[in-house]
Amino acid sequence: MKALIIYDSVYGNTEKIARAVAEAITPSYEVKVVQAGEANPSELASTDLLIVGSPTHAGRPTPAIQDLLNKVPKLQGINIAAFDTRITTKLVRVFGYAAGRIAGNLKRKGGTLIVSPEGFFVTGNKGPLKEGELERAAGWAKGILESKK
Repeated sequence: MKALIIYDSVYGNTEKIARAVAEAITPSYEVKVVQAGEANPSELASTDLLIVGSPTHAGRPTPAIQDLLNKVPKLQGINIAAFDTRITTKLVRVFGYAAGRIAGNLKRKGGTLIVSPEGFFVTGNKGPLKEGELERAAGWAKGILESKK
């Protein structure tokens, strides 16, 4: 089975999460990890699992991820998952987070959401990731594998 993980990362934190997820699912999937600007939506036709991740900016994914989501074709028969990186402030909670918006967009295109969207925390606007977040990402990825049993 093939998995495609598409991410955007401003300071490298979201990329670290994407790679931790890829490593955790690699025994079960042939995984390709690409940055949003390099992703080719035509690859989705041969993908069994699509995972999309972005930093949260004003409650939304980055412009590169939003642009990608606008180009994604119908996803019938493709399992999907979404994650984001985020800081914890009251202002961010007012606007929401990127993961839910990504998942909603992919579901509207026909994807099957197999795990709840997940957020991973950074210590400030530039990071680094909070301690234990890479391990938590691997655990979230294990949930993706469990959903397939």
